Amino acid sequence: MIKRFFILSSLCMVLGVSAQKSHTVVQGDNPYNIAKKYGITVDELLKLNPKFKDGKLAIGDILTIKSDKVAAPVVTKTAVAEKVKTNTDASLGKIVLQPKQTIYGITKQYRISETDLRKLNPELDSHMKIGDEITLPLTSIKKYGDSQQVIATEKPVETPVEKEGTATPPAVAVEGETYVIQAKDNYYRITKQFGITQQDLFALNPGLEEKGLKPGDSIKIKRSNTSDTVAEPVNPKTKIDSGNEKSSSSNVVVGDDYVTYTVQQGDTVFSIVNRFGVSIDDLIALNPDLSHGLKSGMVLKIKKQDPAYVKKNGDALSVVLMLPFGYSTNETQYRGMALDFLTGAKLAIERNARGGQKLDIKIVDSGNEASFKNSLTQINPDNTDLIIGPFFKSNVIDVLDFTRNQKIPIVAPFANSPELYNYSNLIIVETNNQTYADKIVEEVKAVYSDQKIYVVADPKKENANYIKAGLEKSVKNPNIVIVNSPAEIQLDQNMMTGQSAPVIAVLANDNDSMGEAFANRMIALSKEAQGVKAFSLFYSPVFEKKVDELSQANLVYLMDRKINTDGGFEKEILAAYKTKYCKTPPKYAIVGFDVVNDMLTRENKKGEIFKQMNKVQTQLATKFEFVKSKANGAYVNTGYRVIRLVP
Repeated sequence: MIKRFFILSSLCMVLGVSAQKSHTVVQGDNPYNIAKKYGITVDELLKLNPKFKDGKLAIGDILTIKSDKVAAPVVTKTAVAEKVKTNTDASLGKIVLQPKQTIYGITKQYRISETDLRKLNPELDSHMKIGDEITLPLTSIKKYGDSQQVIATEKPVETPVEKEGTATPPAVAVEGETYVIQAKDNYYRITKQFGITQQDLFALNPGLEEKGLKPGDSIKIKRSNTSDTVAEPVNPKTKIDSGNEKSSSSNVVVGDDYVTYTVQQGDTVFSIVNRFGVSIDDLIALNPDLSHGLKSGMVLKIKKQDPAYVKKNGDALSVVLMLPFGYSTNETQYRGMALDFLTGAKLAIERNARGGQKLDIKIVDSGNEASFKNSLTQINPDNTDLIIGPFFKSNVIDVLDFTRNQKIPIVAPFANSPELYNYSNLIIVETNNQTYADKIVEEVKAVYSDQKIYVVADPKKENANYIKAGLEKSVKNPNIVIVNSPAEIQLDQNMMTGQSAPVIAVLANDNDSMGEAFANRMIALSKEAQGVKAFSLFYSPVFEKKVDELSQANLVYLMDRKINTDGGFEKEILAAYKTKYCKTPPKYAIVGFDVVNDMLTRENKKGEIFKQMNKVQTQLATKFEFVKSKANGAYVNTGYRVIRLVP
């Protein structure tokens, strides 16, 4: 069987086509699709190339594809079939490809390796259309086939392709133990159909929770007397106090400070994280070898759960966190951001659980924008109360469409766009720049008295143009100049006296180096003329370093995601984070804590969140003040803090 590689460290994925006996790696390649291209297994590929046994490839690497010792003969389809019959003494049959069946689904259902499947079907990739015939061992068809599959011995039997509108016959469990997933299946339907809980379903099928339901795959729905033992989630109230004893019905061993778990085939990091209710950082901290990938048979240490955080059924609030780790797509672009967000979120979850809130938390790797829809298979909309994430606008729309019948509250931590405002169950956390700009226009208008106004723009000039348009409507006789650099700001000249006259300057560029240049320029100008006034759409760290000098320029700036280190609540959270992670929280950890803590305190019980949206709350660094974008639209955060420096 082809082994699945789940590599936590960054993996350079590359691809290319070379001569028959070698392959030159180019961008996009990985061990799996190279092996697939040449009809061999990943194991065979890595054995031929031992220096790449860790699976890490770089563009330009040359891989051996065929062994130099044995020439690979050209084999016809008929020859392959005859060879299989001779070697295995087994009859062959055919199935007719059904809608949504895949190569992976066929290998899983009929318990055949992809290598053997391709040997029986040399032109497999070009024969994967509905109605095509696939050759398989006859015993596998009889044992694992269902009512939609056709057994063919001497002559293939044709099965009509299912037409649109034709009722699909219900699939049945094979031998009372397994079930072939159908196109319309979800976790709820399967658990109801076979009278098992979702927790039991995941326990019987390690990796299913992370991978999701894929039509054509076979899953266990009843424990077999001869089947391998499946690890059950640990309940700390019952198992953790049993000493170092190994349970005969579990792959979990209990210790004093942690439990151990033996990785099973099909497990992933995320299925383990969700099963035991631990964070990824806790798992990696106890198991540094995970940086080289997760392998079957590996024994992992799992930090003991606090009884307050054990997943509960019934009245527990079911929350899904969708974060772009990119493990499934081997992309690391947003992984650091997602991991930081998760550390802050975990702190908020623990805090609310200690306060008595019953929580059932599920972490979903939302991947990148292109692969996002695959992550939706891990969510059961009928059993979810709140979804926090995803990060990107297009993904937010996808999850809103996916849950449109249930109207689950969806929280978008970063996406803010007018096209999102039509969704009544959406909560938008990010305050948009236009809200900030409107406030700056209001502040400038209050002090304006015929001064020349400079607006320092970013390359796109969107914020600067918006501010200019707002000021032109708000003040009399406006004289507004948009500049690219603070160095272009000059004092005006009094036509009567010839002396320098003060000006107003607005920073509309969210760049720290530009913020520093702006601060220095305004300090210099305020020394030349009294009455210079400075405004900034964004916070810059230099503003706190040069408070006294900037107060001479009457600086007013807007601030969000900035911690008041003198506050009692803030001190408590900062201390808790430092105790847990041995550092101060980075930017996205602060966002993670603020978003999750704010939402959990509003959704203090099921269905309450929309009744609590009128509350104004400031968390660790973010002010939350939600307003309806329209009568039946999204809730949008308009919260910010105004900082005024006075001489």
